[in-house]
Amino acid sequence: MKSIQHSVHTLSPKHVHIDDRFWSDYQQLVKDVVIPYQYEALHDRVPDAEPSYAIRNFEIAAGRREGEFHGFVFQDTDVAKWIEAVGYSLMLSPDPQLEQMTDEVIALIAEAQGADGYLNTYFTIKEPDKRWTNLVDCHELYTAGHMIEAGVAYYEATGKRQLLDVVCRLADYIDGQFGPKPGQLRGYDGHQEIELALVKLYRLTKEERYLKLSQFFIDERGQEPNYLKQEWEKRGRYSFYGGKPQERINLEYCQAHQPVREQKVATGHAVRAVYMYTAMADLARLTEDERLHDACRTLWRNIVDRQMYITGGIGSTRHGEAFTFDYDLPNDTIYSETCAAVGMVFFAHRMLQLEPRGEYGDVLERALYNNVIGGMSQDGKHYFYVNPLEVWPAASHHNPDREHIKPVRQKWFGCSCCPPNVARLITSLGQYIYTSDTDTIYTHLFIGNESTLHMNGSDITIQQATHYPWDGIASFSFKMEQPVSFTLALRLPGWCHKAKLIVNGEPIDHSSMLRNGYVYIQREWTATDTIEWHMQMDVQILYAHPELRANAGRIALQRGPLVYCMEEADNGDQLASLAITTEAPLEAHYDPNLLGGCTVIKGQAIREQNTDADSSLYRLQPPARVEQSFTAVPYFLWGNRGEGEMSVWLRNS
Repeated sequence: MKSIQHSVHTLSPKHVHIDDRFWSDYQQLVKDVVIPYQYEALHDRVPDAEPSYAIRNFEIAAGRREGEFHGFVFQDTDVAKWIEAVGYSLMLSPDPQLEQMTDEVIALIAEAQGADGYLNTYFTIKEPDKRWTNLVDCHELYTAGHMIEAGVAYYEATGKRQLLDVVCRLADYIDGQFGPKPGQLRGYDGHQEIELALVKLYRLTKEERYLKLSQFFIDERGQEPNYLKQEWEKRGRYSFYGGKPQERINLEYCQAHQPVREQKVATGHAVRAVYMYTAMADLARLTEDERLHDACRTLWRNIVDRQMYITGGIGSTRHGEAFTFDYDLPNDTIYSETCAAVGMVFFAHRMLQLEPRGEYGDVLERALYNNVIGGMSQDGKHYFYVNPLEVWPAASHHNPDREHIKPVRQKWFGCSCCPPNVARLITSLGQYIYTSDTDTIYTHLFIGNESTLHMNGSDITIQQATHYPWDGIASFSFKMEQPVSFTLALRLPGWCHKAKLIVNGEPIDHSSMLRNGYVYIQREWTATDTIEWHMQMDVQILYAHPELRANAGRIALQRGPLVYCMEEADNGDQLASLAITTEAPLEAHYDPNLLGGCTVIKGQAIREQNTDADSSLYRLQPPARVEQSFTAVPYFLWGNRGEGEMSVWLRNS
């Protein structure tokens, strides 16, 4: 098994020009609509939307205005992720006006930073004497981590150092506060994020202290005596959120119940978990830590085999936005936070850098094409925090257990971590398409683009063209000054059971080239070479594991990387009364007039319904069964036609 790739490289988004029918529209939407809209939301200027208070808090902390802190204790992160999205967007397309707007926000952040380097508007405004006294609840390091990521991205985009200098001072201050030395705090945050951010800062600055600090936070977590438990005892067992003293502290919730190398099961808050696993994979590669790599593999297996939704979503309960237990994946009370799917993309990408296995690319693709982009509407101004697989609007409105399930996307949230997370992922998409090592270019995603890599002493521009995800054909060509010998590795997606490889017009038997989900084509390449990779896209019927009780007797439809769902708009209400007729053919065709153009799946179903005046709730006779046709649309597009029922899993007739 190829493991711990010492020389693996990822591409900066600035070196990847995406020219793709599907993703170029998304990136343009983020630039033209999403970033300006979120700027207005952060300034509390979106009518009828929940106020953010985020910019207002920075203005108060900077001394520009008077007032009280409002919002969540980690409200600064919404601004940080917005800046990060701007940074990636500027890498793709210069925009002097947007850059000036962002520079003004950055100047405000710099004014809010303390002389010692500390930066956090909640504690600056409201409780300056309580820094670092409640790491489990108050997320000071989490907030710092997002600001560090913003500083790195904005510097890489513009070369401007103001925010980078701010976050370096912040990181230096944190490095002085935390560590194993006498007088330092041997703590770590309740919400992981700074660990992966410090790795990014290390990679940019080459400052070893940042990498070692990230290692400290990972290594210290869950050790005995447990820092978070000691801190909680010192506070009199009170939570930041008030109430009575707690009887116990739930260390599993923030993955601090065991040292990370001993953890076998993904538990607790889903976003915190995958952010931590991302950092663990980063550190495993950079420090060649096989035990850390083994822990990542074990936790990956538990999530993907037992705790992940068909859409790539994770976190099955709204109580703590958390994992529960193996095979507990309800469709109608699901949580599946958009941020958690973004985190799965991060984790899968880092696992690919550790070892090129197709399953990591499969999960990255599944989460990206279904859950992540499903979290944003086609207009770029409405968002899902929760991503259900079954929606009954009446239950959302009248059943308190389902009030978190929104039948339509919202303009904004009091805790709006998800909208800027989607924006920063879409604008940074170029870095996920390829990785490379000393002699191989790995293609993980099929997205039209032109990218430049350095291979065996030469610069190579690789061009990819595709109509993915609507069809499975991807073609590749190169620009280079002279022939270069290297290997091109193409992912064979797990959903594809028949593929054809054509090089320079000649079909190639690739069966002997397939290893761990990638087809390795080694040869001396020239600027005249062409490669066609035909991945057959069939409509597939998927069944759940027998222990996944929520889907017993149910099936789901998938085509290529896309999971499909039925909506009331196409099929009428009472979707729970429908059963798909699997004996009848399932046909896919592209509809240019539906939802901006998409491939739909059509077939036959049986509907159970009342045909008489019997109003009995329970009766001796079964309901009547009538045939009807159905239309299924890609899950990521649901909810763009107003309020209505939706379901991914339907009964099998």
